[in-house]
Amino acid sequence: MKKYILIFTIISSSQLFSQSPGDFFKKADCFFKEYVADGKVDYDAIKLNPTKLNEVLSMTNKISIDKNDALNYQAFWINIYNISVIKGITDNYPIKSPLDKKGFFDKIKYEVGGKSITLNDIEHKLLRAQFNDARFHFVLVCGAIGCPPLIDMAYKPTSLDAQLERQTKNALNGTFLRVNAKKKLVEGSEILNWYKEDFTMDGKSEIDFINIYRIEKIPSNYKLGYFTYNWDLNKQ
Repeated sequence: MKKYILIFTIISSSQLFSQSPGDFFKKADCFFKEYVADGKVDYDAIKLNPTKLNEVLSMTNKISIDKNDALNYQAFWINIYNISVIKGITDNYPIKSPLDKKGFFDKIKYEVGGKSITLNDIEHKLLRAQFNDARFHFVLVCGAIGCPPLIDMAYKPTSLDAQLERQTKNALNGTFLRVNAKKKLVEGSEILNWYKEDFTMDGKSEIDFINIYRIEKIPSNYKLGYFTYNWDLNKQ
C-alpha cells in the first residue's frame, strides 16, 4: 500500500510542476480574446482584476520547450513577450507610454518560461539570435501605437508561419509605410531602421524585403526614409 501511495504522490507532484504547451496556448488565446480589440488593450479591466493575466504568465514556468522544436518554441516566446508587456504596463498603470517606466524593456525582469528575464532578452536572445526571421518584428508588440497591432488571439505552432506572414503583409501594406509617388519617396516605421540588419539579410535591400510582402510594389529608385515612432500607449 505504501508503495502505491508513493507512486501516486510522485505522479501527482509531477503534474503540479508540469504543464502542457497546448494548455498555455489555449489560455493565452482566451486572454487575448477577452482583453484585446482592434489592436488595443483594455488595461483598465486588467488592472481591476489581474488574476487571468497573472495565471497565464505563471503557468509558463511549468513548461519547457527546446528551441529545436522551433514552431512551439517561437509561438511560446512570442506570446510570453506580448503578455509580459501587458503585465509591465498593468503593474505601472495608468501610464501614457511604456517609456514612462524606466528600464521597461531592459531592466525589469519577468518570471516566465522558467527564467528571470527582461523583454529585450526575450526578443534579442531567445528569438532574434536563434532564428533569422525578420517577421518577428511584426508580431512582437511593445505596448505602443507605433508597434504592429496586437491580435486578439494567441500565436500557435500549427498556424505560426501563416500568422507571421499575415501580420508582416498587413504592416507593410498598412501603417508601417507611407508612399509619396510625386517625391519618389517611401517612409517606413523606425523599426525598419532600428533593425536594418534583419531586413537586409542575404544581400537584400530594405525595399527588396518590403516588396516581398507589398501588393503595390515600391520602385527600386525610390528613396527610403523613416517617420517618427509613436510611443503612446495602445490602450482601448
